[in-house]
Amino acid sequence: MTDNDPDEYGDFYTLTAMESNTKLFISHHEGGRSTDDATELFNNLEGKRLNTSPIPLFTSVDWDPFELALLNIYGSLEQPPYCGIGRKPHPILVPPEDLRYAQVIKKIAKGQVVEELRRVVFGDADEILRLFGADSGGCINTAHIERINLTIRNSLARFIRKGMNFSKSALMHSRAIDFFQAWYNFVKPHKSLRLMINSGNKRWLQRTLAVA
Repeated sequence: MTDNDPDEYGDFYTLTAMESNTKLFISHHEGGRSTDDATELFNNLEGKRLNTSPIPLFTSVDWDPFELALLNIYGSLEQPPYCGIGRKPHPILVPPEDLRYAQVIKKIAKGQVVEELRRVVFGDADEILRLFGADSGGCINTAHIERINLTIRNSLARFIRKGMNFSKSALMHSRAIDFFQAWYNFVKPHKSLRLMINSGNKRWLQRTLAVA
């Protein structure tokens, strides 16, 4: 890069979000790796949620901007108690009681994953494990979002590093992912999905959103 290059030149990251039960690729955001970028992703997600539906259960890898972005979108400012000594504390963002967020923390040594830890950031750990259910072994995981990220890299030559097909425009890069999103959601067969018919009863599934 040179000093005369546009600001959009250089490293460009894509943040993705999907609904794990239906494999629906819901949102993506292109930009940097900052809290503002993560907030843009969650803001896009929140704009697609019905006001009557509960806040989904979020899972992701261990990345601090995701935690801060969830607080920016769903948190509310509260004033900490003041004991009368020193400077009065500033208001802080506090998560709502129904916000649930868990992380998978991978420890890597010499390019290999040597240990996986799981941490509940917001919400009750027992409730979160129950929501994951038997299909995932009752275990917090990010397997679905990691799979879709691999599919994106394998399907779009724009993500091949040091190749001639890299994107020359940030706008066209984002539009290419829009096109992939439509194909993935409405054209590509998902063999892992099963249609269950429950006569006389409606079953409401707890939505689990994975982000990366």
